[in-house]
Amino acid sequence: MQDKSPITMRGAQIIVETLIEQGITKVFGYPGGQVLDIYDELYKASDRITHYLTAHEQGAAHAADGYSRVTGKVGVVIATSGPGATNLVTGIATAMLDSIPMIAITGNVPTTAIGKDSFQEIDITGVTLPITKHNFFVTDVNELADTIREAFKIAQSGRPGPVLIDIPKDVQVAECEFVASEPIELLPQRRATDEEIAKACEMINAAKRPYIYIGGGAAGAGLTKSIMALAEKIDAYIGCTFMGLSAMPNSYNRFLGMQGMHGQYASSKANRESDLVIGIGVRFSDRATGNPEEYKRDAKIIQLDTDLAEINKNIKVDLGIIGDITDTFLRILDGVAKKKHPKWRKDVEAYKQEGIEIRNETERLTGDSLTPAKIFKIINRIKDKQTIIVTDVGQHQMWTAQFVDFESKRRFASSGGLGTMGYGLGAAIGANIASGDKTILITGDGSFGMNLNELATAVTYNSNIVIIIMNNGVLGMVRQWQTLFFDKRYSNTELNRKTDFVKLADAFGARSSRVFNAEEFETVFAEAMEYNGPYVIDVAIDMNELVLPMLPPGGTIGDIITKNDKEEMK
Repeated sequence: MQDKSPITMRGAQIIVETLIEQGITKVFGYPGGQVLDIYDELYKASDRITHYLTAHEQGAAHAADGYSRVTGKVGVVIATSGPGATNLVTGIATAMLDSIPMIAITGNVPTTAIGKDSFQEIDITGVTLPITKHNFFVTDVNELADTIREAFKIAQSGRPGPVLIDIPKDVQVAECEFVASEPIELLPQRRATDEEIAKACEMINAAKRPYIYIGGGAAGAGLTKSIMALAEKIDAYIGCTFMGLSAMPNSYNRFLGMQGMHGQYASSKANRESDLVIGIGVRFSDRATGNPEEYKRDAKIIQLDTDLAEINKNIKVDLGIIGDITDTFLRILDGVAKKKHPKWRKDVEAYKQEGIEIRNETERLTGDSLTPAKIFKIINRIKDKQTIIVTDVGQHQMWTAQFVDFESKRRFASSGGLGTMGYGLGAAIGANIASGDKTILITGDGSFGMNLNELATAVTYNSNIVIIIMNNGVLGMVRQWQTLFFDKRYSNTELNRKTDFVKLADAFGARSSRVFNAEEFETVFAEAMEYNGPYVIDVAIDMNELVLPMLPPGGTIGDIITKNDKEEMK
C-alpha cells in the first residue's frame, strides 16, 4: 500500500516521485542549467529510476519513442531550456504523427525572467503547440504533481500522443506538500451505439469481396487474434498500412501485407477490387490510397477510429464509428454472420501469384548482384520472432516493409507519418533498452549520417543492436523519384562522401565489417547477431536499385510501376 501522507518536497523531487508513481522506471535525456535540480533528484533516486544519457536531445526523444513503440507504455524524455528544448521538436513531431504516447519534460528560466530574452529562454509551449496532443506551462509548484498526472492521462487516453510539460527553474526549487497517488486511470471512450454496430454488421453481411484494412490504431489496440477471427468468419483478406506492420503475422495466409505506394501488389490489388473496406485505426493517407476519388470508387467503406478528426478527413466513408476500437470491433465480430466467398478467395490467390511473379522478375533482372531482396532473405532466415526491427527513412525503410517477415506484435519501429531521417539509431537504442531483445536497425548512408553520434550512446550502454547500413552513396528515395519523374536530373542526391563507416564505428568503440556480396553478408550478419553489443555492417548496394512495385503519386493500381522502364510509366 502506497503511503499517502503529505510530505514537503521541492518541485524537482515531486517531478521524479510522480514519474515513479506513474510506473516510469526508465527515462531518456540530456542535462543542462535549467534542469539541474531535476537531475540531482534523478541521481538521488537512481535505485528506482534509471536515466539514459544520449549524445543529443533529438536522439533522446527518438529513444523514448522507440521505448514506447515496443512496450506500449509512455516514453519519457527530459531536456533543458532553449536549444535543449528545441532539439526535442523533431522527435515530438515524429511521435505526434504516429500517435505514440510520450511525456517531454523541459526546464525553463525562472518565472521572473520569462519574456525578457533571458539566456536560453524559449517559449517551447508555443513552439510545440501544433505538434503535441497538449502542453503545459507550470507556474505554481502546488499544481505540479497533478499536472504531470494529467499529462499521463492525456498522452494515453483515446488516440495516444506526446504531451510537453515546461517547468521554470523557480518552480523546481519551490516547496509544497506532496501526496502520493495511484497510477492514473485513462479517460473513458465513447461506446458505439447498437445502431452503429448493427449497420456495420449489415454492410459486412452484404459484402461479397470484403477487405480488412488495419493501421497503427489496430496495432495499438492489440486486436491481432480478433482480426484473424473476423477474416475467417467473413472469408476476408487483410492488408495494412505502414504503421500496421507487425500487428499481423506475415505467415498468416489471409494477410497480404502493406498496401499503397510501395506496398505489396496483392494487397493493393485486393483493396482495389473489394466491394467493402473495413478500416481499423487507419487514416487513409495519400501514400496508402493514391487517387482519393478512384479509391472511393464503387466500394463501401467502414472506418473505426478513436479520433473524430480522422473520420472523412481524407476519404469520405459510408460508416464512421468513433469510440473504443476494441469494444467496437469485438461487438462487430460477435454480430456478423459466417460467410463463404469462394470466387473472392480464388481472385485474391491469383493476385498473390501475380505479386510473386513481379518479384521474381525483378530478381531475375538483378542476376548475382547483392540486392535488397537477397539481404532481407538472409535477415529473415537468421533472426527470430522476437527480434525487433527498426528503420530510418528512405528506400531501405520501404524494402523493410516489403520483405521483412514479422511474426510478433510490437516488433517494429519506424517513422511513418513524419518520415524522419535520423530517427533510427535513437529509436533502436530505446527499443533495445525497453525489451532486452536483439534489435536490428536497417538504415541508409543518408539517414545514418543524420544522427550517427548516437553510436556513442549505443556503445556506452552496450546496446545489443545490429546496424545494417544499406550504402548506395546516394539519397536513394529522392533519387528514385528523380529517376522516374524528373528525367534523371540528380540534383544534390549523389552524396560523394568519403566517410568510412567501418573506421567510424571503430572510433566510437563498436564492432564493424564491410561486405560486398551475399555470402559475405550472411557470414557477418550471423556473427553480428551472436555478438553482445553494437555491431555496424556497411553493405554496398547499387545506387540504381529501386523500390518496386510503386504506385505513382495520385495513381492507382492500373498505373503500377514494376520495373525501371519508361514504357511502364505511361
